[in-house]
Amino acid sequence: MFPFFSYIASPPFSIPLFLLVFLFPLPILATYSATGNLTNFIANNTWHTFARFIDAEKGSRPDGMADLKRYFTRFGYLQPENQNLTDIFDNEFEQALIQYQKNLGLSETGRLDYTTMKVIVSPRCGVGDIIDAGGVGVGGLKTTRRFTYFYGQPRWVRDAPMMLTYAFSPGYVIDYVGMPEIRAAFAAAFGRWSAAIPVNFTEAENYGEADIRIGWYSGDHGDGEAFDGMLGVLAHAFSPENGRFHLDAAERWAVDFEAERSKVAIDLESVATHEIGHVLGLAHSSVKEAVMYPSLSPRTRKVGLRKDDVDGIQALYGSNPNYRYDSRLESDLSSGWAVDPQRRKVLMAVAVCLLWLGL
Repeated sequence: MFPFFSYIASPPFSIPLFLLVFLFPLPILATYSATGNLTNFIANNTWHTFARFIDAEKGSRPDGMADLKRYFTRFGYLQPENQNLTDIFDNEFEQALIQYQKNLGLSETGRLDYTTMKVIVSPRCGVGDIIDAGGVGVGGLKTTRRFTYFYGQPRWVRDAPMMLTYAFSPGYVIDYVGMPEIRAAFAAAFGRWSAAIPVNFTEAENYGEADIRIGWYSGDHGDGEAFDGMLGVLAHAFSPENGRFHLDAAERWAVDFEAERSKVAIDLESVATHEIGHVLGLAHSSVKEAVMYPSLSPRTRKVGLRKDDVDGIQALYGSNPNYRYDSRLESDLSSGWAVDPQRRKVLMAVAVCLLWLGL
């Protein structure tokens, strides 16, 4: 036996264990012990109690389902005027769930399967996902391709060349990350959007007069969108030309994962890049790789604009004349490979196993 190799089964069906682990990553293997794995994934999560609903489907009545319905109401999938929420997995909730799965780029099963539940319990942006022509739902969104706009497609209107200012609240800033590091993270985030569109951003000294006003807040902070604690809603921002940009002070924010070792650390630059998209007028994308996808796991960095992000923002503001398309930003909106990369890994694993077995 070679070093570092472990085998399962017996010849001629022996397959190296390391090969299975490499080809079948944790999300696939975890389906065999989904509930336990999901519980570990969200141990410190605001929505950890939702783990007990895994595999629930229409007709079931899990205890506490009304709480999950309130989650769906918060993000626009159920009508807010319906306050008489029950624990019944009814037809209305099934339709809301299917719409959620569609909006988040998931398989539209209508069941609370493992993949769907993992996204539901993941930390996310507080801006709602749903949208219709009447503006029902948080934000009132209009769908176009995979990216979305706020209803009415609001945008900043300024004389060219457009310059927007931003400032940090003097009284609502975290104290365990230095201001130079915070400023650098935000400057990089603004710079990514500025590279794609003819809009420049500059930090202002006067917070009250800045176009975009940034601060960290806890719980109910007076804007009707209360924060909910660690690893729930990470941040939210308002559509143009409101300019408010709020981050949850309860999170453990990081600008360097080498220096910040917390397992629940959230990358500040990633969230800043996402929320700036909202400030400029973009809503959420169903492309999982896009910056404007609503969820972000702890210790994850996602700062590069994908083609879906660029297409959306340039449709609002036009293209920066110096912008050069980078094919690495491509997120193929029609290819099943791009939408479901795990499928490709599974098929590759099957092919390798067949070769290994000599079939």
